[in-house]
Amino acid sequence: MSNINNTIAGLEFAQIGWVVPDIHAAVKFLSKALGIAGFPEPQHVRAQDLNMTYHGKVVPAEWLTTQTYNGGSFIELVQPLSGQSMFHDYLAKYPAGGTQHLAFRLPVSDFERITSELREQGYAVVSEVDHPIARMAFFDTYQTLGVVTEIMGITPEGWAAIKQMEQAGQK
Repeated sequence: MSNINNTIAGLEFAQIGWVVPDIHAAVKFLSKALGIAGFPEPQHVRAQDLNMTYHGKVVPAEWLTTQTYNGGSFIELVQPLSGQSMFHDYLAKYPAGGTQHLAFRLPVSDFERITSELREQGYAVVSEVDHPIARMAFFDTYQTLGVVTEIMGITPEGWAAIKQMEQAGQK
């Protein structure tokens, strides 16, 4: 039987996701103190608009998010605003914020195989999104890794979007 180490070993690390209480303060710190540039203005996101599930149901939730490409991977910041989501859960448990998820990407054609393996290993899905650029599943791997593990199945349109974001982040 496979384990999580074997399952994610062949995947490409793509993103670190931080949940923060103040996204503007986080961007300012990362940009000025650490020189991580390229964060676009935070976007207001509604889970309902993405049809994003939370423990199997689409529930009202809102947050701000922004991300930039830096050093070979993306840095995503999320500030929960209202409702219920894994981001709200994290900030409730850790009010100062912190690393909430690590994302691994692969072609969408392999998404079902990898996510099925993780389910078979007993990892529960906290949240799922089926977006035109990627299918995403967030697994509760807190006990194993200390963070949520996001599996991103990237569509052909998604690979083009990633390339654009990487190029923008390298300027």
